[in-house]
Amino acid sequence: MKLIAAVLAGGKSRRFGEDKLLFEINGKPLILHTIDRLEKCNLIKRVVIVASSHNEKVMREFGYEVIVDELEIGPISGLYSALSLGEVLVVGGDMPSLIPEFIDYIIKEFNNSRKIACVPRWSNGYLEPLHAAYSREFREILGERIRKGKYKLGDAIREIPNVCYISIEKLPVEWRESFFNVNRKEDLHIIT
Repeated sequence: MKLIAAVLAGGKSRRFGEDKLLFEINGKPLILHTIDRLEKCNLIKRVVIVASSHNEKVMREFGYEVIVDELEIGPISGLYSALSLGEVLVVGGDMPSLIPEFIDYIIKEFNNSRKIACVPRWSNGYLEPLHAAYSREFREILGERIRKGKYKLGDAIREIPNVCYISIEKLPVEWRESFFNVNRKEDLHIIT
């Protein structure tokens, strides 16, 4: 089954100094580099941008469906908003090095496992929750955590028993570049 790709685009880009998703690299905004990679995936049915109220208008100019994260409390509320659409593969808009084969692999594992979430995990336990697939069922769990003021997405994932973890160290090494995200302008040299 193909999933919706939800691209989180509501961050404030504090470390970058300006809206990094609009920063042009090779004549194209950073977020469009991320979306281009997603559009090369075989198991993505459509791309949706999850924007904040402050950047909704400019995100709509790219021609993709946009939903607004009304809560704006971080990735947890962006994912909560995206899950209103159904099952999703979520990534950050600042991830221009996504590997389409890896994205398809995550979706296949998610479909085969039928778990609430399918999340890449490093051997030290660190999760990659913004490079993962989620069932609509997870929305209720996130909503409850948000109501309680618990905003850490990783903690929400760790607390549910029904998760498919993908061991990153067992995957092709070159797929690891898929996790790269731009935080500072110095990071841009990697993709230019």
